[in-house]
Amino acid sequence: MSKPSGHTLPENIFQTVFEKSPGSLLLRADAPHFTILAVSDSYLAVTSTTREAILGKGFSEVFPEDAHIDDSIKAQKIFAMVIETGQKIDIANYRYDIFDPATNSYEEHHWSCSNVPIVDDDHKIAYILNTVVDITAEVKAKETAQENAERLRIAAEVTGLATFELDLRSHNFFYSPRMVEIFGQKPGTVITVNSMRAQMAPEDMDNIVRKSFRQALMTGEHLYDIKIQLPDGQERWIKTQGVIIFDQQHHPLRMLGTVLDITETRRDEIRKNDFIAMASHELKTPLTSLKAYLQLLEKKITKADDAFVNNALVKANNQVNKMSDLVYGFLDLSRMESGKLQIKMQEFDINKLVEDTITEYATANNQALIFKPKGPIMIYADRDRIGQVIGNFLSNAIKYSPKETIIKINSRLSGNNVQVSVTDEGIGIKPKDQEKLFQRFYRVENEQMKHISGFGIGLYLSSEIIQRHKGKIWVESAEGKGSTFFFSLPV
Repeated sequence: MSKPSGHTLPENIFQTVFEKSPGSLLLRADAPHFTILAVSDSYLAVTSTTREAILGKGFSEVFPEDAHIDDSIKAQKIFAMVIETGQKIDIANYRYDIFDPATNSYEEHHWSCSNVPIVDDDHKIAYILNTVVDITAEVKAKETAQENAERLRIAAEVTGLATFELDLRSHNFFYSPRMVEIFGQKPGTVITVNSMRAQMAPEDMDNIVRKSFRQALMTGEHLYDIKIQLPDGQERWIKTQGVIIFDQQHHPLRMLGTVLDITETRRDEIRKNDFIAMASHELKTPLTSLKAYLQLLEKKITKADDAFVNNALVKANNQVNKMSDLVYGFLDLSRMESGKLQIKMQEFDINKLVEDTITEYATANNQALIFKPKGPIMIYADRDRIGQVIGNFLSNAIKYSPKETIIKINSRLSGNNVQVSVTDEGIGIKPKDQEKLFQRFYRVENEQMKHISGFGIGLYLSSEIIQRHKGKIWVESAEGKGSTFFFSLPV
């Protein structure tokens, strides 16, 4: 007796394979019953049934037709069409809810199915292989995406936002109709990236738009406010905000974003700045007079040996100086934002400017201001404005440092730039605050600083002044270990 071949298949192997296949049901083509002959484990799982409960029964007996299903895709009709045509019939998406014993209720389910005819030896259709896939998660995800897209569309319409998508490889540009309105073009006009840029001022293109795009290629975020000119000559302000989508190798693929007309907001800011400028200007005169009277009074009673009066005069002068700094700060802020801040360029020795500024900021808190220059460093800039930046650095170092600490001022040449820094031994700055320090009206909030006066415009003005000189400004700090503020200017 010969041994059985090693390739002999185990008994019932095909039944086992079928039962382990994904979502399959084998039906006899005995319309209208369509008796269930075999079923896979996964089909039983997704339909919450058992093999014993359905084998040998008709399909509709086990899975009654759902009233929600369209007549054209009901199971009985589809099976009959498979037998009639002898062709495979697919249903991409239909709903059939499943009863959940745990909740005693029907749960919404969506399916895709395939119905394949199987012929016998006489080439007659004897069976139908019904394979189903639960696509509920995909359908729900698509519905959610559609809902989100609709919400975005409604939000964009309500807020006046224009949306856009720029393919960074093919340069194809897609946008919502609102974009045409914002740029003042006639309805139906086809606009391009180049046509939009043609409506932007050249200086904004160089200093803001291109700079923002280069930064976005590194950070993934795109944000700027600029002025545009409409075809009829009107000037409008827009805010552009977007993100860049990268592939797995961090190659930029697409930019998605929004454009918003912020002209009215800008006009409100201009009106506010005009008011601040007017109020600050009106405050200058009484403050100047008050300071003059205090100086006269100080001369009159200098010889008087009255410690209280002398101390009161010193404090009064300090308060007047603080008020003057605030008033002039607000004046500079309004000039800056209205484009009226003038830069008067001249050649001067920046080390001499640092020394002069240190003399003005001689501290009464016994803080040592140390500066050891190594010869003159000549630069071409606005002496008064750069002095304002140095003064702001020194003022902050003094305000935020304990008494009897050291404040170091350094200047050095670095390539084609001069770099000036002020280092203190103060409270330091958290990393999350360092990014925002040079923003308008930003002040760090913590217990150590809540009693220190200021409106958060000094560093903002300093940043604007340095940028107008095509320089850089930054800070290096560790909380509790002091800070170093830097700026660099081309020589």
